[in-house]
Amino acid sequence: MKRLHNKVNKEELKRKMLESNVPRTTLSFYKYAHISNPDQFRNELYQTLEAVEVFGRIYISKEGVNGQISVPTENFEDFKKRLFAFDFLENIRLNIAIEDDGKSFYFLKIKLREKIVADGLNDETFDVTDKGTHLNAENFNKITEDPNTIVVDMRNHYETEVGHFENALLPDVDTFREALPKVEKILENDKEKNIVMYCTGGIRCEKASAYYKHKGFKNVFQLEGGIIEYARQVDQQGLKNKFIGKNFVFDDRMGERISNDIIAHCHQCEQPCDTHINCANDACHILFIQCESCAEKLHNCCSEQCSDFIQLPLEEQTEKKKTMIFNGTKFGKGRYKAHHKNNDL
Repeated sequence: MKRLHNKVNKEELKRKMLESNVPRTTLSFYKYAHISNPDQFRNELYQTLEAVEVFGRIYISKEGVNGQISVPTENFEDFKKRLFAFDFLENIRLNIAIEDDGKSFYFLKIKLREKIVADGLNDETFDVTDKGTHLNAENFNKITEDPNTIVVDMRNHYETEVGHFENALLPDVDTFREALPKVEKILENDKEKNIVMYCTGGIRCEKASAYYKHKGFKNVFQLEGGIIEYARQVDQQGLKNKFIGKNFVFDDRMGERISNDIIAHCHQCEQPCDTHINCANDACHILFIQCESCAEKLHNCCSEQCSDFIQLPLEEQTEKKKTMIFNGTKFGKGRYKAHHKNNDL
């Protein structure tokens, strides 16, 4: 079967998006389901969404679908009808972005994956549909007041660094796969307590809650719709906001502000800052936090080395890439206070 995909230069598409004044709505969705022919579904979904100018990133596997996308606001209702026309996606929850300038994505990419979220689990050993109890914002606030409750952040270190819930357990991990056994170990003596998990939009907790129930945890809960839906309900219902700081998101925005608190620091000068960027040196491209002053000083780079490198002639850059080691070569994501004498992360 012919694979459908974008054929236009990505840089050109990004330029057009940044120049466009068309209002767009950013959202995410996921659904665990049994998809017998992922490749066929992938092409059908691509054609369906391309027709209403959807941009974004969608992963499909035999276990379901996971998407982060944007759609022209005037096409939103048409988009919903098209998406809901797939039987297993009918009335699926759509997590609408909190802060949105419409510049989150600039082309449509739909990929086949072994799993819609890499978790390292053998799903055949437990019932993935036996998930934890879902909590709306009001019930989340109530149960987290109970001293018998432990709130667990199932996200990665670079996400929790800029924002998290009050008094949450923040495992220092790089991936969801790493978080699962680490959290289990930390909580091994708390299997009778209320374990309340949360993540960005709910997809990681959906799998984790079933896994921890299988592992003997008695009272497992998850925040329905994740931080995104929580922030929406808190705003609409006038509830107390227990989330501190910014919610990291996996698109060009890199964050949605949930509270005015800035709890992170510039990775270079250590001033309060929670703005994530990727190093302007594409040979490095490490994700890190940088304030405006350091961005100006280092040309949006993570180090003096990268700043000097991007100012070299392109021919010289190409030759030096073969032997030079940058921060992005050594680390997957930036970590606070991992400084070196040359201002590396």
